[in-house]
Amino acid sequence: MRKGFTRRPKAEEPAANHGKNYITPGGIERLKDERHFLLTKDRPAVVEVVAWAAGNGDRSENADYQYSKRRLRQIDGRVRFLTKQIEAAEVVDPEAPRTGQQATRAFFGATVRYANAAGAERVVSIVGTDEVNVDRNHISWASPLGRALMRSAKDDEVFLHAPGGTETLTVLEVRYERISVEPFHVPSGRGVSTKGLDR
Repeated sequence: MRKGFTRRPKAEEPAANHGKNYITPGGIERLKDERHFLLTKDRPAVVEVVAWAAGNGDRSENADYQYSKRRLRQIDGRVRFLTKQIEAAEVVDPEAPRTGQQATRAFFGATVRYANAAGAERVVSIVGTDEVNVDRNHISWASPLGRALMRSAKDDEVFLHAPGGTETLTVLEVRYERISVEPFHVPSGRGVSTKGLDR
Protein backbone atom coordinates (compact mmCIF):
# COMPACT_ATOMS: atom_id res chain seq x y z
CA MET A 1 0.00 0.00 0.00
CA ARG A 2 1.23 3.47 -0.87
CA LYS A 3 2.29 5.38 2.22
CA GLY A 4 0.67 8.66 3.03
CA PHE A 5 -2.45 8.48 0.91
CA THR A 6 -5.77 7.64 2.42
CA ARG A 7 -8.68 9.46 0.88
CA ARG A 8 -11.67 10.47 2.94
CA PRO A 9 -14.50 12.04 0.92
CA LYS A 10 -15.08 15.61 2.00
CA ALA A 11 -18.39 16.15 3.75
CA GLU A 12 -19.19 19.12 1.54
CA GLU A 13 -18.76 17.19 -1.72
CA PRO A 14 -22.13 17.26 -3.48
CA ALA A 15 -23.88 14.13 -4.64
CA ALA A 16 -24.72 15.85 -7.90
CA ASN A 17 -22.75 18.37 -9.91
CA HIS A 18 -25.01 21.39 -10.45
CA GLY A 19 -27.23 19.85 -13.10
CA LYS A 20 -24.53 18.12 -15.17
CA ASN A 21 -25.56 14.64 -16.20
CA TYR A 22 -22.34 12.68 -16.78
CA ILE A 23 -23.09 9.72 -19.00
CA THR A 24 -21.31 7.23 -21.28
CA PRO A 25 -21.94 7.08 -25.06
CA GLY A 26 -24.00 3.90 -24.58
CA GLY A 27 -26.03 5.55 -21.84
CA ILE A 28 -26.99 8.59 -23.92
CA GLU A 29 -28.05 6.31 -26.79
CA ARG A 30 -30.27 4.35 -24.41
CA LEU A 31 -32.01 7.55 -23.24
CA LYS A 32 -32.50 8.74 -26.83
CA ASP A 33 -33.84 5.35 -27.92
CA GLU A 34 -36.37 5.29 -25.07
CA ARG A 35 -37.55 8.83 -25.82
CA HIS A 36 -37.87 7.97 -29.53
CA PHE A 37 -39.95 4.88 -28.70
CA LEU A 38 -42.24 6.84 -26.39
CA LEU A 39 -42.79 9.64 -28.92
CA THR A 40 -43.18 7.53 -32.07
CA LYS A 41 -44.78 4.30 -30.84
CA ASP A 42 -46.12 4.31 -27.28
CA ARG A 43 -47.67 7.78 -27.13
CA PRO A 44 -49.44 7.60 -30.53
CA ALA A 45 -50.93 4.21 -29.57
CA VAL A 46 -52.27 5.61 -26.28
CA VAL A 47 -53.63 8.74 -27.99
CA GLU A 48 -55.52 6.48 -30.37
CA VAL A 49 -57.05 4.57 -27.45
CA VAL A 50 -58.01 7.84 -25.72
CA ALA A 51 -59.77 9.04 -28.87
CA TRP A 52 -61.59 5.73 -29.27
CA ALA A 53 -62.60 5.59 -25.59
CA ALA A 54 -63.78 9.22 -25.62
CA GLY A 55 -66.24 8.33 -28.34
CA ASN A 56 -67.86 5.68 -26.15
CA GLY A 57 -69.97 8.06 -24.07
CA ASP A 58 -69.70 9.05 -20.41
CA ARG A 59 -65.99 9.56 -19.73
CA SER A 60 -66.36 9.65 -15.94
CA GLU A 61 -67.23 5.93 -15.88
CA ASN A 62 -65.16 4.86 -18.87
CA ALA A 63 -62.27 2.75 -17.55
CA ASP A 64 -60.44 2.66 -20.91
CA TYR A 65 -60.56 6.44 -21.12
CA GLN A 66 -59.48 7.01 -17.50
CA TYR A 67 -56.62 4.51 -17.68
CA SER A 68 -55.39 5.77 -21.06
CA LYS A 69 -55.43 9.42 -19.93
CA ARG A 70 -53.40 8.45 -16.85
CA ARG A 71 -50.97 6.48 -19.04
CA LEU A 72 -50.65 9.48 -21.36
CA ARG A 73 -49.67 11.70 -18.41
CA GLN A 74 -47.07 9.11 -17.35
CA ILE A 75 -45.59 9.01 -20.86
CA ASP A 76 -45.46 12.81 -21.11
CA GLY A 77 -43.77 13.02 -17.70
CA ARG A 78 -41.18 10.45 -18.72
CA VAL A 79 -40.52 12.24 -22.02
CA ARG A 80 -39.97 15.53 -20.14
CA PHE A 81 -37.56 13.79 -17.75
CA LEU A 82 -35.63 12.11 -20.59
CA THR A 83 -35.42 15.38 -22.51
CA LYS A 84 -33.97 17.19 -19.49
CA GLN A 85 -31.44 14.40 -18.91
CA ILE A 86 -30.39 14.41 -22.57
CA GLU A 87 -30.07 18.21 -22.67
CA ALA A 88 -27.96 18.22 -19.47
CA ALA A 89 -25.82 15.27 -20.64
CA GLU A 90 -22.07 15.56 -20.62
CA VAL A 91 -20.90 12.48 -22.53
CA VAL A 92 -17.64 10.96 -21.30
CA ASP A 93 -16.12 8.15 -23.33
CA PRO A 94 -14.24 5.69 -21.07
CA GLU A 95 -12.16 4.60 -24.09
CA ALA A 96 -10.89 8.10 -24.88
CA PRO A 97 -7.09 8.46 -24.59
CA ARG A 98 -5.95 9.70 -21.15
CA THR A 99 -2.64 10.91 -19.84
CA GLY A 100 -1.13 11.56 -16.43
CA GLN A 101 -3.43 11.22 -13.43
CA GLN A 102 -6.47 11.00 -15.74
CA ALA A 103 -5.15 7.59 -16.83
CA THR A 104 -4.16 6.21 -13.42
CA ARG A 105 -6.81 7.58 -11.07
CA ALA A 106 -10.50 6.67 -10.90
CA PHE A 107 -12.75 9.24 -12.51
CA PHE A 108 -16.08 8.92 -14.29
CA GLY A 109 -15.93 5.96 -16.68
CA ALA A 110 -13.28 4.04 -14.73
CA THR A 111 -13.49 0.35 -14.01
CA VAL A 112 -12.11 -0.28 -10.54
CA ARG A 113 -11.08 -3.52 -8.84
CA TYR A 114 -10.96 -3.25 -5.07
CA ALA A 115 -10.90 -5.44 -1.96
CA ASN A 116 -12.61 -5.03 1.39
CA ALA A 117 -10.96 -5.63 4.77
CA ALA A 118 -11.78 -9.35 4.54
CA GLY A 119 -9.96 -9.59 1.20
CA ALA A 120 -13.09 -10.09 -0.91
CA GLU A 121 -12.56 -8.52 -4.32
CA ARG A 122 -15.10 -6.78 -6.50
CA VAL A 123 -14.97 -4.98 -9.85
CA VAL A 124 -17.26 -2.01 -10.56
CA SER A 125 -17.59 0.52 -13.37
CA ILE A 126 -18.37 4.14 -12.47
CA VAL A 127 -21.21 5.38 -14.68
CA GLY A 128 -23.98 7.98 -14.75
CA THR A 129 -27.08 8.02 -12.58
CA ASP A 130 -29.19 6.87 -15.56
CA GLU A 131 -26.94 3.86 -16.22
CA VAL A 132 -26.82 2.11 -12.84
CA ASN A 133 -27.18 -1.65 -13.25
CA VAL A 134 -26.43 -3.88 -10.26
CA ASP A 135 -26.33 -7.02 -12.43
CA ARG A 136 -23.52 -5.51 -14.52
CA ASN A 137 -21.72 -3.93 -11.52
CA HIS A 138 -22.35 -0.44 -12.88
CA ILE A 139 -22.46 2.07 -10.01
CA SER A 140 -23.29 5.76 -10.08
CA TRP A 141 -20.47 8.26 -9.67
CA ALA A 142 -22.77 10.03 -7.18
CA SER A 143 -23.35 6.92 -5.01
CA PRO A 144 -21.48 6.49 -1.71
CA LEU A 145 -19.21 3.82 -3.27
CA GLY A 146 -18.67 5.85 -6.44
CA ARG A 147 -17.75 8.95 -4.43
CA ALA A 148 -15.39 6.93 -2.20
CA LEU A 149 -13.55 5.52 -5.24
CA MET A 150 -13.32 8.80 -7.19
CA ARG A 151 -9.74 10.09 -7.60
CA SER A 152 -8.26 6.95 -6.06
CA ALA A 153 -5.36 5.06 -7.65
CA LYS A 154 -3.88 1.57 -7.33
CA ASP A 155 -2.87 0.74 -3.73
CA ASP A 156 -4.89 3.60 -2.21
CA GLU A 157 -7.13 3.01 0.77
CA VAL A 158 -10.54 4.66 0.64
CA PHE A 159 -13.36 4.83 3.14
CA LEU A 160 -16.88 3.86 2.21
CA HIS A 161 -19.41 5.57 4.47
CA ALA A 162 -22.56 3.43 4.43
CA PRO A 163 -25.62 3.26 6.69
CA GLY A 164 -24.11 0.20 8.40
CA GLY A 165 -20.88 2.02 9.22
CA THR A 166 -17.57 2.89 7.61
CA GLU A 167 -15.67 0.30 5.59
CA THR A 168 -12.05 0.48 4.43
CA LEU A 169 -11.44 -0.58 0.84
CA THR A 170 -8.11 -1.09 -0.94
CA VAL A 171 -7.96 -0.17 -4.62
CA LEU A 172 -6.22 -2.93 -6.57
CA GLU A 173 -6.58 -1.67 -10.15
CA VAL A 174 -7.95 1.28 -12.09
CA ARG A 175 -8.49 0.90 -15.83
CA TYR A 176 -10.44 2.55 -18.62
CA GLU A 177 -12.22 0.37 -21.13
CA ARG A 178 -15.50 0.12 -22.98
CA ILE A 179 -18.49 -0.03 -20.61
CA SER A 180 -21.28 -2.03 -22.16
CA VAL A 181 -24.60 -0.41 -21.25
CA GLU A 182 -27.69 -2.54 -21.75
CA PRO A 183 -29.57 -1.08 -24.74
CA PHE A 184 -33.17 0.06 -24.49
CA HIS A 185 -35.68 -2.75 -25.03
CA VAL A 186 -39.34 -2.22 -25.78
CA PRO A 187 -41.13 -3.30 -22.59
CA SER A 188 -43.30 -6.36 -22.99
CA GLY A 189 -46.96 -6.23 -21.97
CA ARG A 190 -47.38 -2.47 -22.12
CA GLY A 191 -50.97 -2.94 -20.98
CA VAL A 192 -52.34 -0.40 -23.44
CA SER A 193 -55.86 -1.42 -24.28
CA THR A 194 -56.48 -1.61 -28.01
CA LYS A 195 -60.08 -2.61 -27.53
CA GLY A 196 -62.15 -1.58 -30.53
CA LEU A 197 -59.16 -0.38 -32.56
CA ASP A 198 -59.00 -3.42 -34.84
CA ARG A 199 -62.19 -2.49 -36.61
